[in-house]
This record gives sequence, C-alpha cells and structure tokens, in this order.
Amino acid sequence: MKNNKVLITGGAGFIGSNYVGYVLGATEDEIYVLDKLTYAGDVRNLGDFSDHARYHFIQGDICDENLVNNLFSEHKFNKVVHFAAESHVDNSISGPGAFIHTNIVGTFNLLHAAYKTWMNGPNDYKEDFKDARFLHVSTDEVYGTLGETGLFTETTAYAPNSPYSASKASSDFIVRSYFHTYGMQVVTTNCSNNYGPNQHKEKLIPTIIRKAISGEPIPIYGDGQNVRDWLYVLDHCVGIKLALDKGELGETYNIGGRNERKNLYIAHTICDLLDSLKPKEGSYRDQINFVTDRPGHDFRYAIDANKIENELGWKAEENFESGILKTVEWYLNNEDRLL
Repeated sequence: MKNNKVLITGGAGFIGSNYVGYVLGATEDEIYVLDKLTYAGDVRNLGDFSDHARYHFIQGDICDENLVNNLFSEHKFNKVVHFAAESHVDNSISGPGAFIHTNIVGTFNLLHAAYKTWMNGPNDYKEDFKDARFLHVSTDEVYGTLGETGLFTETTAYAPNSPYSASKASSDFIVRSYFHTYGMQVVTTNCSNNYGPNQHKEKLIPTIIRKAISGEPIPIYGDGQNVRDWLYVLDHCVGIKLALDKGELGETYNIGGRNERKNLYIAHTICDLLDSLKPKEGSYRDQINFVTDRPGHDFRYAIDANKIENELGWKAEENFESGILKTVEWYLNNEDRLL
C-alpha cells in the first residue's frame, strides 16, 4: 500500500502544527505543509520536524490560485487536511475582509484544485485517486450561541454571529456542495475551543498566562460568565485523523472535550496553578481585571460529541484540569512564545 501524500494547510499554526507532529509520529505519510506565515503561523511550531525526511514546508497563500494548482499538479496530493483560516474573532470585527477572502476563496481554491487533480468529472474518480479525501476543519462557532442548556449537534442549524464564524460557515457550505454536486470525498469536523502547546499568544489561555507572569492586569470580558467547551489540542488531532481515515463521506463530526468551563473559572484555575508553579508575593488572581465585553460575544458553546465517539470510537483523553496543567507547564518552559 502506497504512503499518502498529505497537504496540511495552515500547518504552522496552533492546531495544524500539533497535527503535523502527531501524523509524522503515527504514520509513514509524506507531509507537505502550506502556510502563509501570517501572525497566526510560526515556523518555531514546526522546529522539531524541520529535518524530518517526510516533512516538507512551503510558504504560500491558499488564496493564490496558481500556486495551489501548481502544488497539486507537482505533488499529486491524495489527502488534504485544511486548517488554514483567519480565526481570531476580535480581528474579524475590526477587519472582516481578510476573513472573507481567506476562509471562503482560499477554501474554494483548495477544493477545486483537488477536484481537478482527483476526478475526471462529477462522480468519476481517477484510478490513482480513488482513496483521496479532503478533511475540512471548522468550528462550533458556526452554530451561533447557546443558552444555559443544550448542546450543538451535527444537525444544529447554522447561525453564525461574527464575521469569522460567518466566513467559516460559508466555507463549510462550499465543502458540502463539492460532495453533493461532484461526489468529492470530503469530511468536515467542527471543534470546540482548543488549548495546549503552540497556541497564539493573543488567545484567551496564553493571554491569561502572559499577563499573569508579566505582572499586568489579566483582562476578562464582561463578567467572565461566558462558557466554552474546552478540547486539548492533541485530543482534537486524534479525532481529525480518525475522521479523515474512517469518517463517512459527506458527513460532519463534532469534536468536543465535554469540558464546559466559564471564562472566569479558566482565569482562576490558571492563576492558582501559577501560584503553585511560579509563586510570587500575593496571588495572581489579584491581577484579574474585568473589561468591556466585545460586540456580539456568544454566551455559551458546547458540543455533543456522541457521533464521533459512537461511530469512530474517539474519546477525549484529557479533562480540562489535566490538560491545563500540561499547557501552563509548557508555556512556563517556553516563555519566549508569550513575547
């Protein structure tokens, strides 16, 4: 059986780089990372693999149609795992144009290049690409917001509330259309909030750690009661690989950690860990500062992961408390990532 040639877009980012490390260790696949290296991508995230014989890095933009077409033509990828996206909600509020361009146009470029490479026409796969698959990584934010009860399932109606989530919802629909119109072998995953090594310093958990150890106020939106379902990044990577390999074509799988926590609880937990791991005079909790809530801030996200658990046998290994300890320890050993 031939080894796969896998294109991983956005592989220098947070989740993508963790996925690259996971698949290089778990498979014999040839891995090609395509990343524009915007603020969200960092080649340091890939430093452990830079000399790996099956790892190849390409700096480029998924919105560059000619580049994407040429890469498919040259390398004949038979698997795509598509992470590349503009994903910072606050940035989508201040500058939505980049989100529309990257998340919608970029996803289309990848899909159509794969279609032209893998298929003779609708529902007609070329012999060499009959096992080809396109895995599209999306987010639970496409479903909008929840009240104090209920869970997002794969059948929850889309109701995105930010330019970011609206652009991701649009990309999900484009992926869906390539399955229903062309018979393209696609699978989509929608995940809850990830955390762990390599996360961009501006995200909630690294921000809390960064502000805490620098002695600055730790900003928490509103009253800190917003709820998220937290998923340790390696657990997410395992779920993505299962969906890529075994997921039913055309289907969506929600990947969530079953770890709902309020933002204020997140801050308190990190502060308490830092009190133990990097003690200072007084508690880090004293630095918590409530700031004006951001526009359109969804109250609660929570995922029902029954489908991927029951159909593919996936289960999150980490609960929030075990995962956050590993995360805080990693950042304390890699404080340069917080600068």
